[in-house]
Amino acid sequence: MNGRRVALFLSMALCAPLAFAQAPPARPTKPAKPAASKEPAVAPGTEAVVETAKGQFTIRLLPELAPRHAALFVKTARAGAYDGTTFHRIIQGGIIQGGDPLTKDPAKASLYGTGGLGLLSAEFSDRPFVRGTVAAVRKPSSPDSGGRQFFVVMQDQPSMKGQYTVFGEVVSGMEVVDQISTTPVDGDKAKERVEMTVTVQEPKAAP
Repeated sequence: MNGRRVALFLSMALCAPLAFAQAPPARPTKPAKPAASKEPAVAPGTEAVVETAKGQFTIRLLPELAPRHAALFVKTARAGAYDGTTFHRIIQGGIIQGGDPLTKDPAKASLYGTGGLGLLSAEFSDRPFVRGTVAAVRKPSSPDSGGRQFFVVMQDQPSMKGQYTVFGEVVSGMEVVDQISTTPVDGDKAKERVEMTVTVQEPKAAP
């Protein structure tokens, strides 16, 4: 699949499981934005180590771009809420997606991709979507619906700029991300469980 086709597929596929028909409201209403996060600020240089059975990779958080998304990621990781979740969605050559709390339960496989969203409003930036970018998943046609799910970009995706919130970048172990992306899939659903644990590492103090 070439880069242009991957980019088009990704723009539709990241939120596809969440698309469903709804009866229109009697009168148009403007959806309320999620409340602003009150979590402590994340220090620049904070990193998170993501461990899987295929190896580990390290994400450097970018609170200067998306302070609320970085703070929610750190809070979730410190609470152990990412531990046991899976990379449930894989678009080979495109992205790996994980962090949905529902993926802890194999019996809820039909709901994977729907959990942990609708918690934060968007924090879009001019940061390009290059290989290794870490960004927040959101609901379709709803920019202000980010939350605990995230995805890692496998190759440059310029069409995603300004459409998803970037809050981190992979700084080591990208070969592990590549390995995770080779997990067998049914469409874009992983056929094997690739569970993760996430550990936050504070920035090292200057000597």
